[in-house]
Amino acid sequence: MIKIKKVLNSSVVLVEDDQGKEYIVFGKGIGYGQKTGSLIDENQVDQTFVPVEDVKVKEYLGMLDAIEPVYVELTREIMAYAERKLQTKLNPGTYFMLMDHLSFAVERYKKDINLTNKVFWEIKNYYPEEFEIGLFALHLMNERLELELPKEEAANIAFHLINAQGGKSESKDGMKYAKLIGSIVNLVRYSLHIDLDTENIHYTRFITHVKFFVERFYSDRMLQAKDDLLFEQIATLYPQAMDGAFKIKAYVEQVHGKVITNDELTYLAVHIHRLMSYNELE
Repeated sequence: MIKIKKVLNSSVVLVEDDQGKEYIVFGKGIGYGQKTGSLIDENQVDQTFVPVEDVKVKEYLGMLDAIEPVYVELTREIMAYAERKLQTKLNPGTYFMLMDHLSFAVERYKKDINLTNKVFWEIKNYYPEEFEIGLFALHLMNERLELELPKEEAANIAFHLINAQGGKSESKDGMKYAKLIGSIVNLVRYSLHIDLDTENIHYTRFITHVKFFVERFYSDRMLQAKDDLLFEQIATLYPQAMDGAFKIKAYVEQVHGKVITNDELTYLAVHIHRLMSYNELE
């Protein structure tokens, strides 16, 4: 059993354990009819969020005080659906970020303020699972709140979910990732004159490789095997594909000031060659 320290709304309460540690816990109706000092069974808790820093506790508590209960329920349903769909636990802090986002999105809608998502296409195409969850969330909100939020909102929600994966305290910048992925794909498309078929398995493999490359790039974990022999072999066998990889290298160095390793260039060239080979067979 855990003791309620404060009822934040009908679905969220602040509790403390027998050692005085504070937790923010979620559960449908968990705060209904409860009061400070009441005991609740841990089996009633759907999701426990354990703030690490006192500053964070105050920040989240203040956020919950300002958010209507309907957004708490919507967030719970969206997060539960997302974790089932993605088959992973999401960063608990996303509950608060998403609640705040949903509330603000509706506020903007009612004031007729439409903020364009500049990476809508990239998120829709490169993060299809997260985008599908965004569409689910959009339908849920429009139906529950009797609104007509634009489809761009699905991409906004998806990018919060991209950030939420991995359970890490630091947030991956999903929009930043999507922009770089989009830039790389466009470089390949236009510099090598490839008509990309987004339904093709080779395109899917290429996008998957680029996504992993971008993650390694931003986390400073690029491949460093220094296999110069393989690099030279691929450059000799697939000169056009390697030229495309070097165009990516030049772009990334110019925009981000970071050098792409030869090992990364090798694998980029291999996947570019696969795209080119399929395109020639069409």
